[in-house]
Amino acid sequence: MIQSKPKEFFMNIFAVAALYVSVGSFLALIFEYINLALPDLLDYVYGSSSAIRWSMAMLMVIFPAFIFISRTLYNDYVKNPENRELKIRKWLVYFTLSVSALAMGGDLIALIYNFLEGDLSGRFMLKVLVIFAVAGAVFYFYLKDLHDELSLKNRRIFAWVVSLIVLVAISGGLLTTGSPFVARAQKFDQKRINDLQMIQNEIINYWQRKDELPIDLEDLKDDISGFMAPVDPKTKLNYVYNPKDDLSFELCANFELEFNSFEVSRYKMTMPYGDPFTQSWNHNAGEFCFQRTIDPELYKIQPGF
Repeated sequence: MIQSKPKEFFMNIFAVAALYVSVGSFLALIFEYINLALPDLLDYVYGSSSAIRWSMAMLMVIFPAFIFISRTLYNDYVKNPENRELKIRKWLVYFTLSVSALAMGGDLIALIYNFLEGDLSGRFMLKVLVIFAVAGAVFYFYLKDLHDELSLKNRRIFAWVVSLIVLVAISGGLLTTGSPFVARAQKFDQKRINDLQMIQNEIINYWQRKDELPIDLEDLKDDISGFMAPVDPKTKLNYVYNPKDDLSFELCANFELEFNSFEVSRYKMTMPYGDPFTQSWNHNAGEFCFQRTIDPELYKIQPGF
């Protein structure tokens, strides 16, 4: 085998590294889709919009780089056939074949084990099939490439098919998590909910200490603790607080999007507003007020505390 030159050495290293990152990101993305489509009721959180966006970002950058460097290497092999016998290329191809074979073997072992355990859920089966299909495709391609049994036409067809599959996977992520503008609006709304939660806690603390509700948010200002009621992160306007009676009050904010904790948990996205099962922060888009009533038995400080 021919000794590697620095250029060929790093190009082959980069190609294999890009392959592994692309495959890992693609599998992570598809697994999130499977979790969304076939939820496991025993899981508290079934999917993550952040995980989907991260996998999409990795694929958008690394996969095109992999395609580009692979094409560059192939063109070099056409011009310089002796480079196909480089040691680094042989080692990396055999290593990739080994990893693919181990992945398929481990996949089958996991399938048999779960069958014996009586756990053959739909989403587990789909994940097994996805891993087997991806590892099998990688193994097939590099085995053929090792023996130079792929024509230029077949390579192009393979590249276009894989690129189309990756494009569809990325497009699915945009449909699932929404556009970047929606994501930013969600972050603003999440900040508003966090602010209202903080204000609500301070109102309850105020009532516990003084046995009355504050007249306005200015009463919550505490120079010792440093607390000052936050304002809307976008408009910089004060949130609306209205005391109703001795125990009831409302907190209002202007939201950009509708939020429903049931729909969030149903469609298995990570809960953006803390724990919606212990306290409801569902809201419509636009101005929305949360009605709160303090339960004296629940929140009243007991003697001795």
